[in-house]
Amino acid sequence: MAEEKNETDDLKNKAKEFADEAKESASEFTENAKETFTGNNKKILAGVLAIILGVFGIHKFVLGYTKEGIIILVITLILGILTCGMAGWVMSVLGLIEGIIYLTKSDEEFYNTYQVGKKPWF
Repeated sequence: MAEEKNETDDLKNKAKEFADEAKESASEFTENAKETFTGNNKKILAGVLAIILGVFGIHKFVLGYTKEGIIILVITLILGILTCGMAGWVMSVLGLIEGIIYLTKSDEEFYNTYQVGKKPWF
């Protein structure tokens, strides 16, 4: 009887240890997935927006570069009117180049350069 109780206690302890390890592993996995998904998601979103809507600087706002986004927007709108659209064309080409740069960088390099290092231009 005492031997069965010891075996039961052992099994309970092993089950508890297993559950604790599973919780810890799940927590680590969640954190890693969150970091990876967030970094990757911003990279793809910023890259695609830079290619499609780079003329308006939307990709800068997505990355948190408000000042730079406003600069691009003002150049496009104000100088675009004054230069009969030439400034808008130039800004769209620059957006295309930035989008290609964003998408060709590795996830880690993009995250370190644009989200951690806060490099606003190219």
